[in-house]
Amino acid sequence: KTFVACTALYLNALPGTGVHLVTVNDYLAKRDAEWNQPVFERLGMTVGFIQNMMPFAQRQGAYGADITYGTNSEFGFDYLRDNMAVSKDGLVQRSHAFAIVDEVDSILIDEARTPLIISGEPETAATTYYDFARIAKGLSGAPATRKTEKGEDETELSGADFLYDEKHKTISPAQTAIDAVERTLGIENLYDPRNVQLVNHLTQALKAQSLYQRDVDYVIQDGEVKIVDEYTGRIMEGRRWSEGLHQAIEAKEGVRIQEENVTLATITLQNYFRLYEKLAGMTGTAKTEEKEFVEIYDLHVVEIPTNVPVTRLDENDFIFKTKEAKFAAVIDDIAERHEKGQPVLVGTIAVEASEYLSELMTRRGIPHNVLNAKEHERESEIIKDAGQPGLVTIATNMAGRGVDIKLGEGVVDLGGLYVLATERHESRRIDNQLRGRSGRQGDPGETRFYLSAQDDLVRLFAGDRIHGIMERFKLPDDQPMEAGILSRQIEGAQKKVEEQNFVSRKNVLKYDDVMNTQRSVIYEQRRRVLDGEDLSDDVKAWIHEVVAGNVANHTETDFAEEWDLPGLVVQMQGLYGSDITVEELQEEVELDREALIEEFVEDALETYAEKEEELGIELMREVERYVILQVVDSRWREHLDSMDYLRDGIHLRAMAQKDPLVEYRGEGHKMFEELSVVIREEVVVTLFHAQIEVQQPPDLQPQEQPQGALAYQHETAAGADVIAAAGAGAGVATALAPAPRSNGAQTQGTVVNDETKQVGRNDPCWCGSGKKFKRCHGA
Repeated sequence: KTFVACTALYLNALPGTGVHLVTVNDYLAKRDAEWNQPVFERLGMTVGFIQNMMPFAQRQGAYGADITYGTNSEFGFDYLRDNMAVSKDGLVQRSHAFAIVDEVDSILIDEARTPLIISGEPETAATTYYDFARIAKGLSGAPATRKTEKGEDETELSGADFLYDEKHKTISPAQTAIDAVERTLGIENLYDPRNVQLVNHLTQALKAQSLYQRDVDYVIQDGEVKIVDEYTGRIMEGRRWSEGLHQAIEAKEGVRIQEENVTLATITLQNYFRLYEKLAGMTGTAKTEEKEFVEIYDLHVVEIPTNVPVTRLDENDFIFKTKEAKFAAVIDDIAERHEKGQPVLVGTIAVEASEYLSELMTRRGIPHNVLNAKEHERESEIIKDAGQPGLVTIATNMAGRGVDIKLGEGVVDLGGLYVLATERHESRRIDNQLRGRSGRQGDPGETRFYLSAQDDLVRLFAGDRIHGIMERFKLPDDQPMEAGILSRQIEGAQKKVEEQNFVSRKNVLKYDDVMNTQRSVIYEQRRRVLDGEDLSDDVKAWIHEVVAGNVANHTETDFAEEWDLPGLVVQMQGLYGSDITVEELQEEVELDREALIEEFVEDALETYAEKEEELGIELMREVERYVILQVVDSRWREHLDSMDYLRDGIHLRAMAQKDPLVEYRGEGHKMFEELSVVIREEVVVTLFHAQIEVQQPPDLQPQEQPQGALAYQHETAAGADVIAAAGAGAGVATALAPAPRSNGAQTQGTVVNDETKQVGRNDPCWCGSGKKFKRCHGA
């Protein structure tokens, strides 16, 4: 796959817009770029690769190459960071013309359930999380059975303080848990509307306590809670669970709480990859998910036959009654093959299981290598040698991706690499990936899965049936069952989980499509600012809009006598410093809504023109761009937060027989329209009131994008760098506090005082300045 990609990358890179090859981890991005570099260079193409935490200049250089290799999250975050940049120098991505996604099923399917989020600025006090962790530790939980009669409350009948449901990852507190919280925090009613945040704290603390296990779902490293990817077993550096769950787990483990962040930018992987004009992918395991590729990405799956026929032997699963019996049999099998000199690759689905197995092997004196989320710096070296005679390698399921295991001397005669898996994964593709490490390029090989009736997948989806069969046949604990019917039963369970996950991904996408439309509008507006477009016409149109909106608010009734003209005048003074009085309106303007709008718009535009004259055209355009960027960014962040809140509670509308998605679309659209009005009003007010201080420009360095963990800081003050030197000697503009508008207007020419002359406010001034009287000697 790695080399075949060259042909399509070369062809699509010819127009010079830059093409991307997306892979699952930094190691593969660097390795594949270096492997293929000589080929591309012979063809006159340049190659770059991006890595996590790469310095800005190198990152920009990598995107400047004809072909760029990198991981899905790096490409996605760079897109979001580009749309938070405050100057064109801060952009890295050139285009989204063409991408090949390597291991396409892992990226477009397995990782598509979690959106990419950049966040910053803490909100909730850490002590609250510690308080709830203490409460949760003192409560007793029990698994939900969902087997009570209609109308009965299982939570209260169970006798436990709360129930948890592993399958759906939900919890349900009983009255005893609620009483404990109210007692500890000294509050009367936890479900009082003012305590809505506390209810969320309780839910997350109980989830942390019962549903998330150390060394399975997360590990503690350097005093931090780090998420373990359930699909690859890798540590997901910098990723955090949202809605306070990550903080609840930090409190449970007693490590320092990194407080909850506000979302600054977010996109789902599905919508990121749909930005590409042309998208392609490669993987050895996509056939099972063909429907999803077609439905969501409009990608059809073509199967390419193997180079030489596969001679690997895939044995039936061994199913034991208990986990202990299973692991005992696993160790016996490994010891036997190790003595023979046959290499063994052992696949586990959790860090905890790999460490437990390692402990058992050490006791038996079997030398082995452990490869799990805690060790991925050495992983490529360990996995490459896993085919050498007598070697035993324990790996979490990420060993399946992207590494070719070459067989050592004499291993072919011993039956090739033996892959032994200690559990089935939720997804059949992950199991197939592990199997596919053996029997490559026509080599011999053998694979077998060891399962127990207590494994999560078997227990949750086929447990009762399999347990029943074992009881009926009165099998001893250490004797496995090996039957095609059981393997099919388990495959059925996997299909169920895959369908459940597909529905969940489609749901994420449907909701994100609403955000996607809004995101496109906002990001397009930002890009126009960064491209240095002249936005003065937009600003003038916004002034008209804002003035018209204010007039409409104060003249709602049909009768002019009932209009709030004093309120309107005060509003306009606040908006742009208008000096029009109520008397003038009554005397000179017909009391007609359109005439009022026209009067104020004309007055506001003249005030704006004066400001432009005072600052110079160039600097005024820069100030406009700067203000628009700042306002759009801060308001967009608030909007993302509001949309999150809306989404959290929208499912409750289903109780009123309403479709939550339709409701979310409608409400989201209304909120976005309100956002547009707020942005325009704030831009107009800021532009009228900003005082500009001209300084000598500092040496402007290209704006570096923030790097590091996902909580990328986005300093709004840094936006001042955008306003470069405008005109001769003009400098950086800084928006200061609103200045009171001067009552004296500057005039041109000689002042001739003629008190006898009676002039209307809107007539040209008698002094010959060319301005209206109200803006000259009538001011």
